[in-house]
Amino acid sequence: MNRSSLTQSQQWLISILAIIGLLFDTTCISAAQAKILPRLSAKRPPFLGEPAKFSEPVSEDLKTFYFNQTLDHFNYRPESYTTFQQRYVMNFKYWGGANASAPIFVYLGAEADLDYDLPVGFLTDNAPQFKALLVYIEHRYYGKSIPFGSRKEAFKDASSLGYFNSAQAIADYAEVILYLKRKLLAENSPVIVFGASYGGMLASWFRLKYPHVALGALASSAPILYFDDITPQNGYDSIVTKNFKEVSESCYRTISKSWSEIDRVASEPNGLSILGNKFRICDQLNNSGELKEFLERTYCIAAQYDDPPSYPVSMVCGGIDGAPEGNDTLSRVFAGVVALRGNFSCYNTSNTIDYPIETIEGWDWQTCSEMVIPTGRGDNDTMFPSAPFNLTTFSRDCTSLYGVPPRPHWVTTYYGGHDIELILHRFASNIIFSNGLRDPYSSGGVLKNISQTVLAITTVNGSHCLDILLATSTDPDWLVMQRKAEVENIESWIAQYYVDLHAMKK
Repeated sequence: MNRSSLTQSQQWLISILAIIGLLFDTTCISAAQAKILPRLSAKRPPFLGEPAKFSEPVSEDLKTFYFNQTLDHFNYRPESYTTFQQRYVMNFKYWGGANASAPIFVYLGAEADLDYDLPVGFLTDNAPQFKALLVYIEHRYYGKSIPFGSRKEAFKDASSLGYFNSAQAIADYAEVILYLKRKLLAENSPVIVFGASYGGMLASWFRLKYPHVALGALASSAPILYFDDITPQNGYDSIVTKNFKEVSESCYRTISKSWSEIDRVASEPNGLSILGNKFRICDQLNNSGELKEFLERTYCIAAQYDDPPSYPVSMVCGGIDGAPEGNDTLSRVFAGVVALRGNFSCYNTSNTIDYPIETIEGWDWQTCSEMVIPTGRGDNDTMFPSAPFNLTTFSRDCTSLYGVPPRPHWVTTYYGGHDIELILHRFASNIIFSNGLRDPYSSGGVLKNISQTVLAITTVNGSHCLDILLATSTDPDWLVMQRKAEVENIESWIAQYYVDLHAMKK
């Protein structure tokens, strides 16, 4: 069955994780409704505005190149040797050079066009101190790194999408890095890989799978334990709920009771029209689930990117609590939407308003194949309505969409995750797992030190990937100290590497 033949409800059901927010099914009006969370990304949605400083303006120092990348790294069939052009971007401005064995900082692209992320604040902030070469590599099937000649052919069916997975992606990164080290005569330059969110997962997994290529990894807000039920399914929504409740008990109560009120109004004659008018929805609502999904995504984005100094959760609750006396529950909820998203004549409920369509389409496949992150919730355990994750239903609908079922246990089989402290205590080294504990995805992150060099650096008030954003003069002290700790550990890895390198040459 192709994408165009699916009904709207089926497409929503498979829309895993709203761009990189993971999709997982919930019970609702028709058959089932998607549970759509914010995307796994450091980049803030546009409506959050100025506080989301992921990077400085794109510099003229960035130079674009293409690598002739192998389609399939793990087989020897003739078609495996097919190649495609993989984009990478370099900044030589700060590099101390190969003769000095100056380090190479590599940012591992994730589920978006590389332009969406460039040039990554943390790297450009710290490159001068390290005299580092900066390299940014685009993830296969995103941006301009498309196999089979076009997006249409690459996304044609499961046969062409079958090469679209994390193992192939990190093998791509290894190929590009080794090629650059040879080309630049920089075999002795240590490599540190960086990634944010899904890219943070890739960075940590890269260090584990390719320790001969990368000396260390900084994995920012990487929920590597949100697989195979290692993390409670309601972990994400529990932190969203906690954030809202801490800001305002009355705001939390208003949101909690709004869901049943939406259903009550929707059940009335012309109820969907009434709801659409009250919330200024641009298009006619087909069911109350569409409005609920829009509101849920709004709250989750606010919690995930609850950055200083604006603090989006406080913005939402300020709108809800600040609504004029006498306003009903839904009017208060709408005031919260306006406070965060701005005052517009109408609001589009589609997740494509918040995220690029290519990321939504790409992440749909990734979450329907290997990145099965089971987010769900029961009755009364969060401020949201019940939405348990059902693997059977999820698998059925992924199969309906792509013709192949997901492999929900593959990530933990290939990369590990269960008993991670015991396994990585002696096996792994030189990985920083950084998390802000107000980030809902931190529920699936590594939050305790595993060894002296596999570290968890957390901040109580931090949000999703905040540490990897561009530093500003208004950053709170706790964020400055988090970044300082990360830099100091990377310095120690590189210093020890130079000691070992010198000793080897004697």
